[in-house]
Amino acid sequence: MADSIREAIRDGAADLRDFVVATRRDIHAHPELGNQETRTPRLIVEAMAGLDLEVKQGVGGTGVVAVLRGAHAGPTLALRADMDALPLQEDDPRPYRSCVPGVMHACGHDGHVAMLLGAARLLHRLRNQLHGNVKFFFQPAEETYGGASEMIADGCLSDDPKVDAVFGLHVEPDGEVGELRLRPGPTMASSDAVRIAVQGVGGHASEPHACIDPVPAAAQIITNLQAMVTRRFDARSPVVVTITYLQAGSAFNVIPPEVIVAGTVRTVDPSVRAKMPLQITEVAEHTAAAFGATAEVAYVHGSGVVMNDAGFTQFVAETVRRNRGDSSVRTLASPIMGAEDFGLYLEQVPGAFAFLGARPSHQQAYPCHHPRFDFDEAALPVGVEILTTVALEYLSDGNRRV
Repeated sequence: MADSIREAIRDGAADLRDFVVATRRDIHAHPELGNQETRTPRLIVEAMAGLDLEVKQGVGGTGVVAVLRGAHAGPTLALRADMDALPLQEDDPRPYRSCVPGVMHACGHDGHVAMLLGAARLLHRLRNQLHGNVKFFFQPAEETYGGASEMIADGCLSDDPKVDAVFGLHVEPDGEVGELRLRPGPTMASSDAVRIAVQGVGGHASEPHACIDPVPAAAQIITNLQAMVTRRFDARSPVVVTITYLQAGSAFNVIPPEVIVAGTVRTVDPSVRAKMPLQITEVAEHTAAAFGATAEVAYVHGSGVVMNDAGFTQFVAETVRRNRGDSSVRTLASPIMGAEDFGLYLEQVPGAFAFLGARPSHQQAYPCHHPRFDFDEAALPVGVEILTTVALEYLSDGNRRV
């Protein structure tokens, strides 16, 4: 990439700072839950008005897809941002705090949308340099794991122009501002849900011998699931089974007939993930049987493993290092056990998902999904620069086409 183009990207991202910050704050103040996004898509479409983009609304429900066709023929790169907020009450007095009770942008999706809109404007200015096309995905319902699958089913990858690769950024509130972190291979875990109904025979608490008490059976199932993780699976491939819900009984002197246990299952190896339903069912059923009870397991598959393509990941890392310096990129040492439905795109086309450091300087760094979550907005123009640079480099004349 010529120095003049690098300079144009850097200056353009800086010029767009006020726009992306204002956009982020507007979205933050008006959060919308997954599949309920109506105002946010309108804001997105309005922000792209006047640009030479092909805009399609209602993709995958409430999503927006915009296409920028370059001046020259070539492949198509998709850039993705998620739009939805969380069912969480914000606990921060900032001037642009959520004005929707019980709903908050606590995972940076407001920033993701703002950065992608900034990149769309900057790439539009530089479209004569593009040997190919850019598709901008504004995706609903990432937090509920339905958005990416619905977008894909609605043709976001396959419709003209067909997508050849995909790239996405996620702000990281505990990383150095502007530092890009990524890794090849498994980057984020799959996320599945499990519900176990333990059935017994209820009765008076003074006569457990006349009942089949599902409470100790459920307690032992929880314990045995942890033993299953450490004894049936290779410790070098992370597996997390976390029980987060336990419901039993309604009175201190009544043995209930049923106990409900529920939780989440996380893996980074698709072959391990495939074994989990049977393994959990065996543990639950056999443990319950030892108490004379029964167990019924419902297992729901959510987001898959975010599996970064090795070649594309290397391409992104090298591109950002060339344009922002060696210290601007760091390799993630291990996968993150949080989940992201971006992995569904990566099951269809090569690409990468990366994290952009945005540790706030004005407060403690709270994790994603915390009611006081925030990030340093100085990271926003850096994100615009990275998205634009990756797109221009991928769609440059003579690129090796990762």
